[in-house]
Amino acid sequence: MATTEVKPSGVKNPKRNRRPSHGPKKDLKKKIKNTKKTKKSKAPTFDKTIEKSIRNDQKTENDDEEQMYSEPVSGSEQLSYFLNHLESAIGIKVSSLELEPIKDTCIVELSQRLDQDVSNLGEHIKLSCGSSWRETLCEGETLERNVEPGNPSVLVISSSALRSLELLRGLHSLTKQCPAVKLFSKHLKVEEQVSLLKKRVNIGSGTPNRIKKLIDIEALGLSRLDMIVVDMHPDVKGFSLFTLPQVRDEFWDLYRNCFHQRVLEGRLRICMYGPKPAPNLKKKKKN
Repeated sequence: MATTEVKPSGVKNPKRNRRPSHGPKKDLKKKIKNTKKTKKSKAPTFDKTIEKSIRNDQKTENDDEEQMYSEPVSGSEQLSYFLNHLESAIGIKVSSLELEPIKDTCIVELSQRLDQDVSNLGEHIKLSCGSSWRETLCEGETLERNVEPGNPSVLVISSSALRSLELLRGLHSLTKQCPAVKLFSKHLKVEEQVSLLKKRVNIGSGTPNRIKKLIDIEALGLSRLDMIVVDMHPDVKGFSLFTLPQVRDEFWDLYRNCFHQRVLEGRLRICMYGPKPAPNLKKKKKN
């Protein structure tokens, strides 16, 4: 007789109850893909971290340097700001002995009733010249008053030719009898400006480089010069006459060679026109 094997009832067949293998494998593949995606975001390298921190420091430093505000600033605060830039740019330090006789008069304090924009520039200059504003700023060629040609009483200095033209539009009411002279290089030759400076000039507006060139060739005189208007308005990129690199150097070169001694002698005033620097603003030291 053939004997049949009797399997114990408590033991299950492991092959029958084995779960299909295709389910978990798909889940594993998804997990692997997800881990691969997360691995792509690498940690920043040391060099990139340094570059980012330098960019952030430069940004905050530029923000501090360019921080301006429109609240009234006293003449002494404007003077200290101007002298600090003078010293840092060309190393000239004005002693307290030199500063004492001129500290209250060398900076023009403008009226707080008017905004310092282009449309009010003529009115500000008119008020700064006092009761003699008509003879100083408006009068043309006359037989009674012999004025040496090419010697303006006011020079407006800005960072670009376009800005110079814009400021001249603000002076239109003062230049009807005696036109202002454009003292910049864009579309204007030196010879043309020399011929214009052979007549009486009350107001000139231009850029530092061309103004200095005309002074050097003795076409532009300084015998009548009473005030320089320094344009403080920043351009679309945030640069001003004191911060635009090449123009800044040209301005301080012009100031040192042509204006500084006259300021110390009390024969020339400085008008800083536009948004003024915050008085307590301190520049961050570079590490």
